[in-house]
Amino acid sequence: MIHITLPDGSQREFPGPVTVAEVAASIGSGLAKAALAGKIDGKVVDTSYQITADSPLSIITAKDADGLEVIRHSTAHLLAYAVKELFPDAQVTIGPVIENGFYYDFAYKRPFTPEDLVAIEKRMTELAAKDEPVVRRVLPRDEAVAYFKGLGEQYKAEIIASIPSNEDVSLYREGNFEDLCRGPHVPSTGKLKFFKLMKVAGAYWRGDHRNEMLQRIYGTAWATKDELQQYLSMLEEAEKRDHRKLGRELDLFHIDEHSPGMVFWHPKGWSVWQEVEQYMRRVYRDNGYQEVKAPQLLDKTLWEKTGHWDKYRDNMFTTESEKRDYALKPMNCPGHILIFKQGIKSYRDLPLRYGEFGQCHRNEPTGGLHGIMRVRGFTQDDGHIFCTEEHILPECTAYTALLQKVYKDFGFENIIYKVATRPEARIGSDESWDKAEHALMESLRASGCEFEIAPGDGAFYGPKIEYTLKDAIGRQWQCGTMQVDFSMPERLDAEYVGEDGARHRPVMLHRAIVGSLERFIGILIEQHAGALPVWLAPVQVAVLNITDAQGDYCREIAAKLQKLLPHQDLRVALDLRNEKITYKIREHSLQKLPYILVAGDKEKAAGAVAVRARGNRDLGVMSIEAFAELIAQDIASKV
Repeated sequence: MIHITLPDGSQREFPGPVTVAEVAASIGSGLAKAALAGKIDGKVVDTSYQITADSPLSIITAKDADGLEVIRHSTAHLLAYAVKELFPDAQVTIGPVIENGFYYDFAYKRPFTPEDLVAIEKRMTELAAKDEPVVRRVLPRDEAVAYFKGLGEQYKAEIIASIPSNEDVSLYREGNFEDLCRGPHVPSTGKLKFFKLMKVAGAYWRGDHRNEMLQRIYGTAWATKDELQQYLSMLEEAEKRDHRKLGRELDLFHIDEHSPGMVFWHPKGWSVWQEVEQYMRRVYRDNGYQEVKAPQLLDKTLWEKTGHWDKYRDNMFTTESEKRDYALKPMNCPGHILIFKQGIKSYRDLPLRYGEFGQCHRNEPTGGLHGIMRVRGFTQDDGHIFCTEEHILPECTAYTALLQKVYKDFGFENIIYKVATRPEARIGSDESWDKAEHALMESLRASGCEFEIAPGDGAFYGPKIEYTLKDAIGRQWQCGTMQVDFSMPERLDAEYVGEDGARHRPVMLHRAIVGSLERFIGILIEQHAGALPVWLAPVQVAVLNITDAQGDYCREIAAKLQKLLPHQDLRVALDLRNEKITYKIREHSLQKLPYILVAGDKEKAAGAVAVRARGNRDLGVMSIEAFAELIAQDIASKV
């Protein structure tokens, strides 16, 4: 007899080997119909998988995260099936699941067109409607190589040939299409109903730029029609919020071919940058950080000591002078240790907090660059805390509270917390890892934060907390980190004099709140759809005249606002052009200004202004003093 234990603890008994599908059927016809796969001892398997011994079993449906993964994996195969039906000469390569969907790479004699994507998606729908069973079989490696060579699938044969010769490989067939895959897959194509092809892009075979260029078709797949529609609506909204588009329209920045991956900030964009930087500078000052500045160029020997020269060399920009090799710093940490090492440090000096708006350079591949979100030259709000192991818990607790306040001020209140723990390959004693991981988790508990564990995702030198923002349309952005480092102080010989008079290694906490300022400003632009809060807006108020007769009065308004708010450094634009007032109002509205003040003869006579707020809201006529109070409250509350 075989005993199957279900998630609720109940058991089912079978006289002999039984498939996942048969167990589902024994529970009920509804579950049998909904079953996409099974999960045995943490491993997801096909519904055709035969259970031969007592086992725990979960039936996976489209409601489960694992079920969605199976749907997307199977839809990638459905895509390849449709491509082979329509373009028999195309060769299939690989088709994995990615966030929110899947892709499949193809080799074909001409580029796929948007019209091709429409035809492929239509064929996918037709094939899914046939509800063909998806059947698994296993072949010895060499047989599989010969089989795919016989089909003319040279790329697939090459993939299989890289597998050890003594291993078998699994193939999945649906209708006339058979593909190499570990699985699992849905039991039949009829389970695949809600998908859409998104775009075509280039991709090198096996990710190597020395290989031939393939065509990558991206798609998305979901468990329900509503989920698919919500995702497509989110993408439509994301396109409207694209920081690259808004950066052009609002005249904030541009990227130029003369300096790929570097940002040219325009006056308005640089104003936003300065607000973010000066805000973070106040955060440093008010929370015990000493601001420092380390050089851009550092000698090769330093990067050899830190390990970057061996492991990160391809991502570093290097130069040579007087027969010495240098690198532009890709990170600020080594420079901060060199500052720490100047002079003798005592245990009484700890924790010692350094902060820097450090400009870093990383030689990112051209294909990975993305507006100001992924660049080669960027500035970090980088901080390092030199402390003892006993300081880790209180420092991390204080840091999380600080980070929450900063994110709230920028308009983010939904934060996801994750603790990445020790990897198999690591340095340091288990005792120190225990203490560091415990401190990170306890700091989040003390802050009232629920968190996930990411087993093995820590760095080789220490665990970390990852702080991820969820924006206005549900996208996630990993920004903040708190990382415990036992390694770099050792590698660069940092030490302090303890209470016992002996020399000790400090623990180094790497922390960033916004991370790359470039990327964070891009996130802010998309979060607020370009309509930045009053305190961040590059122009906070525009003063418009109706006719030339109010020109001098408008100048007086701007001057009086500056005088009434001497500590705000209010950003006021005067628009005295000889244009229709409706035209000027529309133009400034499209620039997403928080406030537009209009002055005609009536307002001039009354010493007042007509106030329009963003979103085409008419706030009526008010005194200049009343408006100054209104905008001052907005700036102070960061609304």
